[in-house]
Amino acid sequence: MSLRIGVVGPCAAGKTTLVNKLSRLGYEARHIAQEHSYVPAMWQRISNPDRLIYLHVSYPNTLIRRRMNWNEDEYQEQLNRLRHAREHADLIIDTDPLNPEQVLQIVLDYLAANRPDNPK
Repeated sequence: MSLRIGVVGPCAAGKTTLVNKLSRLGYEARHIAQEHSYVPAMWQRISNPDRLIYLHVSYPNTLIRRRMNWNEDEYQEQLNRLRHAREHADLIIDTDPLNPEQVLQIVLDYLAANRPDNPK
């Protein structure tokens, strides 16, 4: 059985980058667009992952990482939509001080320590 990994977080947190890197390494990883859904448990319905990874990014860094035409209230709304996923995440990473390779390494270390044959 393949380990299903779901990745959630606000826009510009690095979800797509992480999913692409994990996929290239052979992991079944999926970007779950929970930040756009008003259904709190949509992440479970979409993917029902074995491991859920939450990537956090601050509002100022969203503006640095990507040209976003949004305000802080819209960012806060994404955090509200992500609350349920964050509460159920197996791993939460603050991506503000990290580059994509560092985020990947944190995830790989976590996955190695929490293999499917090692219960959560």
